[in-house]
Amino acid sequence: MKNSELISRNLIHDSGKKHVSGFAEYTDDITEPLNTLYGAIGWSKKAHAKIKKIDLKDVKNSEGVEAVVTYLDIPGRNDVGPVFDGDPIFPKTKVEYYGQPLFAVAATSVDLARKAVLKAKVYYKELKPVITIKESLKKNNLLFKPRIIKKGNPTQKILKSKNKIRGNFTTGSQEHFYLEGQVALVIPKEDNNFLVYSSTQHPSETQQIIAKMLDQKSNAVDVMVRRIGGGFGGKETNFITSAICCLLSHKTNKPIKLRLDRDDDMIITGKRHDFFSDYEVGFDDNGRINGLKFNLASRCGMSPDLSLAINERALLHIDNAYFIKDIEVKNFLCKTNTASSTAFRGFGGNQGMMAIENVIDNISRYLKKDSADVRKVNFYGKNKNNITHYGMKIKDNVINELFEELKIKSNYKKRFQKIRKFNQKNKFKKKGIAITPVKFGISFTTIHLNQAGALVHIYTDGSVHMNHGGIEMGQGTHTKIAQLVSNSLGLPYEKVQISATNTSKVPNTSASAASSTTDLNGAATLNAVSKIKSNLNNFIKKKYKIFSKIEPLYKNGNIYVGNRVFNFDEIIKEAYLNRISLSSSGFYSTPKINFDKKNFKGRPFYYFCYGSAVTEVTIDTLTGESVLDRVDILQDAGNAINPALEHGQIEGGFIQGQGWLTMEEVVWGNDGIIKTFSPSTYKIPAVTDIPKIFNVEIFKNGLNVEKVVNKAKTTGEPPLMLAMSVFFAIKDAIASISNYNRIPDLSAPATAEKILLSIKKLKNIV
Repeated sequence: MKNSELISRNLIHDSGKKHVSGFAEYTDDITEPLNTLYGAIGWSKKAHAKIKKIDLKDVKNSEGVEAVVTYLDIPGRNDVGPVFDGDPIFPKTKVEYYGQPLFAVAATSVDLARKAVLKAKVYYKELKPVITIKESLKKNNLLFKPRIIKKGNPTQKILKSKNKIRGNFTTGSQEHFYLEGQVALVIPKEDNNFLVYSSTQHPSETQQIIAKMLDQKSNAVDVMVRRIGGGFGGKETNFITSAICCLLSHKTNKPIKLRLDRDDDMIITGKRHDFFSDYEVGFDDNGRINGLKFNLASRCGMSPDLSLAINERALLHIDNAYFIKDIEVKNFLCKTNTASSTAFRGFGGNQGMMAIENVIDNISRYLKKDSADVRKVNFYGKNKNNITHYGMKIKDNVINELFEELKIKSNYKKRFQKIRKFNQKNKFKKKGIAITPVKFGISFTTIHLNQAGALVHIYTDGSVHMNHGGIEMGQGTHTKIAQLVSNSLGLPYEKVQISATNTSKVPNTSASAASSTTDLNGAATLNAVSKIKSNLNNFIKKKYKIFSKIEPLYKNGNIYVGNRVFNFDEIIKEAYLNRISLSSSGFYSTPKINFDKKNFKGRPFYYFCYGSAVTEVTIDTLTGESVLDRVDILQDAGNAINPALEHGQIEGGFIQGQGWLTMEEVVWGNDGIIKTFSPSTYKIPAVTDIPKIFNVEIFKNGLNVEKVVNKAKTTGEPPLMLAMSVFFAIKDAIASISNYNRIPDLSAPATAEKILLSIKKLKNIV
């Protein structure tokens, strides 16, 4: 694993050229078999109502329609809930959100299918919807009993503190806005079996959901995914498209393609949880937190989906990078008549981090101190103050040195003073700056998901074919795992090929999520390779009577055993002729992790990723517009397998976080109708929103202390949290209006409208 020629090297994404040339094949690009029909979904126009009657006569008689399905056509389980029931494929008697699927059709063309569903007559008895977190809390409309996590005696510590503040804070929802929408192509096979091409992050669970729906065994359903055009968590549990597509195929015994258009996708599917927190904190004159109490509530939508685990992760990351000796958090999972909130990059961790970062920022402004100093005084230590509120000892802490290094490299202190002077001289344009840290835990907190499988073949010409359970969704997993394999076998990268992820090749896989895809699947693949190498090593030593105990070296297309050199391709041919196995499955399970969810104690993470960002912004106090002038990032990526891909992940994650915290605003009306359901009503970052100066660097002293492939660290989720610096830089700019004597009231996303409202409030107070 030390062959630097093959790993820790900048290689282009395996599909990079195909992406930009248009030759990358996605589910919608797959050639459709003859007689393929096209699906469309008819969905509820009410957020909360009893279904009195659904008249589908005109739908069935519509041009080109060959089948219509409702809940009555489902032979097995009418639910796609990943953990808990509550997500019916089609409801029987009641709708619980605007956009909930009611029925589906299959027709001879896409246009005819979509026209047909509009002809349905649905009669409702409307019920009053619960839309907001505050409404849900008031009515005690909760999915689960509130959870209380407590360490020490925060009430007493707050009471005895010299300084105390109270407040509340909101972070908004976020649409996944993947470039490739929800799509599936299902082909019926003999014996009532099905081949499912799906844009999903979780093929195994897609397989299981469909099998249960059809009242079949899992072996009757094959799910295949070559690549998906972005997921970000939105394709981790959203099985409704694949399930409905397969139900239509089951009904017609014909191939079915179902692709949601962008508007329907945004209406039907779940989004990031928005969170509301109120807090009480006590602290000393240096800003050191003595005691902290949170009430943390999230909008979960109409069903549990993954809300329990997401809120759990918010609780686990409520500390971010800070040692808080005495803390209490009450967590409320609010049931609302909106689409079920679901996984999104960060998985609740970023919402928890924003809650504590807002507290830290407000402490700084209360004390009139640089927030960088207050953050530093609260950091976890190396040998003391290094136990989390859930009892895990932090052994890999590099946040102190990383934070200081970034301050120096970004010239933070000098710029901080320069910005203060600028704001004194300028009336309408105001600048702000902020530096924020990130400590993010890596692993699935549901322990059994921390496993992976792989399948590796070496063919008689020396080429390598492999398959693993991870999904390539743009992050470069396939490329990095191919690098690991080529390095282990000492072969050129070009001799290694990865095929589509397929449940018939590698079963019982976990979702590509939790920033663990390469860690898990890379290790499983190398496990398979090691078994084949063991076969080869034993064969070579036995046949050529080599008694050296030195481990054979695979390098430059050769195998070095003692003082002998064997050409890899020739040895492979020899091994085959001597009936030596050149194929193996591989497996990996993450060690050391254990977590008692009931008592909220243990080690839920294998390791932590660290990072920090400095952001400088300019706001226009007349329009509320904000512009990113400069961003400096230092991210801990361990010994990166492919630094170029990590840079891409860091940049992309930051911009997505910027979108969440500054411009992407999901809006529902009081009637539960979503108002932001298209690119014309929902703004995501564009090329003009990228910082004018964008410096990204990988921290050189962040080698992973655990036995992870290549001693690397992930860059899947952690970089998104770096964008917290954008929000607090905007808040810093607003604070200058009061000469930094008042704490601005600002919630996320910090849109132009919210910035103007915050400025107005501050001016009225001043």
